[in-house]
Amino acid sequence: MTAHINGQAGDFAETIIMPGDPLRAKYIAEHYLDDAQEITNIRNMLGYTGFYKGQRISVMGHGMGIPSMVLYAHELITQFNVKRIIRVGSLGATQHKVKINDVILAQAAGTDSPTNAKRSSGYQMATSATFELLHRAYTIAQEKQISVKVGNIFSGDMYYDPDEDMIPALERFGVLGIDMEAAGLYGLAHHLGIESLAILTVSDHCLTGEETTAEARQYTFNQMIELALETAHQ
Repeated sequence: MTAHINGQAGDFAETIIMPGDPLRAKYIAEHYLDDAQEITNIRNMLGYTGFYKGQRISVMGHGMGIPSMVLYAHELITQFNVKRIIRVGSLGATQHKVKINDVILAQAAGTDSPTNAKRSSGYQMATSATFELLHRAYTIAQEKQISVKVGNIFSGDMYYDPDEDMIPALERFGVLGIDMEAAGLYGLAHHLGIESLAILTVSDHCLTGEETTAEARQYTFNQMIELALETAHQ
């Protein structure tokens, strides 16, 4: 038990699916896991462990932004022996070829956050997904005829960023979209030696202004969820 997670030793599986929204974690547990049990609920950051196709898997929210993401992930890794984290969440598209509801496999993530630089003596290290997880997710998507795009994303520190040059810069560099957590997860995973992957669904478009509803973000990103669970299943 930690100050932020009131689970006990052994409550979490070695593999955990992490959406930002704790209600999405609850949705995944109730709709996809067998014998799911709530194991943490401090500050309503809900976490569950159950079984997916016979394999023990956990799911837990991580909140918004890199600080929240890495706080929960750090405790899960160091205190609860989690070995593999797959983030599922939303993404704002920064390329015209990327459409609303597209599923994105984030092969690497840049960021304007100082968090990762603090891990690496100020050097700007590349932060990337674990290749085996990325390859498995892509292969499963091909087998199940789920249309996915693989590429780089960017994790911004500010949702309402006043920098008018950011989105054009991301578009010029071929960055597929922007989230607020993946780079932090990838940096932490490199630092602590675990596996990680971000699978994201395009919820809004930074170039066209299109967006989905909050309800859709919570309940209808099923392709992403199913792909994450299949990728986690070994």
